[in-house]
Amino acid sequence: MNAVTTTLTEDQLALAEVTLDFAQEQLAPHAVAWDQDKHFPVDVIRRAAALGLAGVYVREEHGGSGLSRSDGVLVFETLATGCPSIAGYLSIHNMVAWMVDRYGDRTQRERWLPGLCTAATLGSYCLTEPGAGSDAAALRTRAERQGDHYVLTGVKQFISGAGAADVYVVMARTGDAGPGGISAFVVEREDPGVTFGPNERKMGWNAQPTRQVILDGVRIPADRLLGAEGDGFRIAMNGLNGGRLGIAACSLGGAQSALDRSLSYLADREAFGSRLLDAQALQFRLADMATELAAARALVRQAAEALDTGDPLAPRLCAMAKRFATDTGYAVADAALQLHGGYGYLSEYGIEKIVRDLRVHQILEGTNEVMRVIVARGLTETLR
Repeated sequence: MNAVTTTLTEDQLALAEVTLDFAQEQLAPHAVAWDQDKHFPVDVIRRAAALGLAGVYVREEHGGSGLSRSDGVLVFETLATGCPSIAGYLSIHNMVAWMVDRYGDRTQRERWLPGLCTAATLGSYCLTEPGAGSDAAALRTRAERQGDHYVLTGVKQFISGAGAADVYVVMARTGDAGPGGISAFVVEREDPGVTFGPNERKMGWNAQPTRQVILDGVRIPADRLLGAEGDGFRIAMNGLNGGRLGIAACSLGGAQSALDRSLSYLADREAFGSRLLDAQALQFRLADMATELAAARALVRQAAEALDTGDPLAPRLCAMAKRFATDTGYAVADAALQLHGGYGYLSEYGIEKIVRDLRVHQILEGTNEVMRVIVARGLTETLR
């Protein structure tokens, strides 16, 4: 991976090397076939977990790797050079594991974290609904308290890993309208009343399932509440700060792979009596792609450091990084396809898959329009 590494520690360089080896040996050779077959390689995800990549942010005493967000963006960028779809799912799975570690009590951590950290248990995050996407605080799934239980009723939409995952962190309304009425729960796949819609037919991210999660009077013990009643929206947003960095990093990795492939292709391809790589116009295009990726990478790392240090500007920086890196990643991948000409449009070269996979990064974990809202709100709040 031709990423700027001068600011990385020795431990981070070693982490990148191990992760890159895994991405190139376990993900890249199969990525196109998984996409075409819509195959979710759970066995490979468990191999990643054996390297500590399923509990990246979980504290070591709870079975995780105890890594920082700065380490995490390096992990997910590197994984995405092999397959952005699988790297994206692992980012979401790690967000779920972090939420259980951060907000769960001792019993909850002991119950779910061992499986999540080994990927024996897969996790999914359930916030979005058919009528509540960008306006997440308007969600309608309800959780009614009945004695020592809650009864959940509603539908969650566009849930990555749904059906295959075992554990679902679900945001549901326990109180009045608005964010203060939302609570977080852990629902298990085998809970009575949990069913799933069909696997969605998607443009990209085909190596992982995306389904509705349907909750039809799902009765769960009250000890499945994550945090306190009314804390759900705060938990969801804090989880998304890290999730946005993960997806931003996946965009960097996918785009870096597309750039690297373009360099190789242009070096091998001849036209009009010389290598395409020797054409100055194409060199300028490559230079712009590399420059834009380096700028996006720097912003992602700045946001990760802010999240690690508890900087109050971290949520705004995470939104900036997510918006900029996912827009840049998609633009670089699209430019790489153009540089490949007709071959870039063929599935066997893998470039068109990267383009399709990276497109959704501009939508999930909060659309890039919502990222602009977050940034603008932070800029203008002192002037109100």
